[in-house]
Amino acid sequence: MKMFSAETYKQRREGLKKQLSSGIVLFMGNEEVGMNFKDNVYHFRQDSSFLYYFGIDVPGLVGIMDLDEGTEIIFGNELSIDDIVWTGPLPTIAELAANAGVSQTRPTTHIEEILKTAKAQQRTIHFLPPYRSVNKQKIQAWLEIHPEQQAQEASVELIKAVVAQREIKSEEELQEIDKAVNITSEMHLTAMKGAKPGLIESQLTGLVHGKAISGGGDLSFPIILTVNGQVLHNHYHGNTLKEGQMVLCDCGAEAPSHYAGDMTRTFPVGKQFTERQRELYQIVIDAHEAAVAALKPGVRFKDIHLLACKTLAEGLKGVGLMKGDVEEAVNQGAHTLFFQCGLGHMMGLDVHDMEDLGEQYVGYDESLKKSTEFGLKSLRLGKALQKGFVVTVEPGIYMIPELIDMWKSEGKYADFVNYDKVETYKDFGGIRVEEDFVITGNGADLLGTPVAKSVSEVEAVRASSF
Repeated sequence: MKMFSAETYKQRREGLKKQLSSGIVLFMGNEEVGMNFKDNVYHFRQDSSFLYYFGIDVPGLVGIMDLDEGTEIIFGNELSIDDIVWTGPLPTIAELAANAGVSQTRPTTHIEEILKTAKAQQRTIHFLPPYRSVNKQKIQAWLEIHPEQQAQEASVELIKAVVAQREIKSEEELQEIDKAVNITSEMHLTAMKGAKPGLIESQLTGLVHGKAISGGGDLSFPIILTVNGQVLHNHYHGNTLKEGQMVLCDCGAEAPSHYAGDMTRTFPVGKQFTERQRELYQIVIDAHEAAVAALKPGVRFKDIHLLACKTLAEGLKGVGLMKGDVEEAVNQGAHTLFFQCGLGHMMGLDVHDMEDLGEQYVGYDESLKKSTEFGLKSLRLGKALQKGFVVTVEPGIYMIPELIDMWKSEGKYADFVNYDKVETYKDFGGIRVEEDFVITGNGADLLGTPVAKSVSEVEAVRASSF
């Protein structure tokens, strides 16, 4: 992994200390996890908050910051000769810690004593909600908190402080995100150029994954590449591409620094969209452009989401799939028959940035609570945008037969949905288009190399591929 300078990590930790009162801050690094036996492990991914404050991309580490004593310690075990036989010589824990501006290191066996002493002294021990079982087990052993209670016992003060720092991206972070999005752009162009009738989705997915690896990192999330785009998170890759279908490709790369990219393109298997595909694709593009034009500091992302929803509903009314008053249709949620998810999310060291800390802290605040309504409950980001936020924008139209059948049988939103025409679209699939933006002082800038997006641009790429 590419680390920033030691000064960067020291400044981040100093900034965090200023937002917290007292006690000990515990940062859990991740362990390697066996796939089917102990030594055959999954691809290692370090915890993102640990990376943000310490930058060390090695398994088995824990970081502690003592707010009262002003000390910082990295705990980890040095390699034995048996380890070196398999790994070769690697930097020591002390060397890695020094690169992050931390001078003290200790073996992992020392952690329990320090934490139990602090607990006996009734000192506050701040920790973030753990999401991996092995770290839940460690916290149970060290702090005697049952795994089912750990999310509730996690430090809200620490969560809010971490979110306040990580949500504003520095220039050096933006450079890394831009690298990730550039690789992501290459992945999408590979998919758009490589699709052919008769190809199996997995064959195209393999080419796309290869681009991520050749960029020096890996995937920021499992690739979604499917002709069944109406399934929002479809990870099945066994279908054969056929003329007349569309491919929905939602994928992203991690740069070597672990910063993420996330884009989506939808394109025809053949050289051109069909007429009805072109109509609905243009509606999605119109919603996307309306949302992008509204991005700026101080505007609530929820309001931008609703703007995109109204644009979608207006377009769907124009082709006869919706009817009635568009404003009222969106107010009541009728558009969610076609757009069931949120417009976008934060992005950074995580593709859905900091979601392990809780959406109520990352995407919402004291002035705006998350809705429980269908559609809005899937909006991960709702609060006002700030300069330095990195966000995705991805409107879509999804024709889900099971949802159509259910709502039609219930007569749901009958004043706004033309179910007779919708019936003829049950085999349509889904469309979404997604790009990544950084919020600037007065608007937003697109990150990464642009990829064909308009109908004419997509069809030009597809035609050149045959």
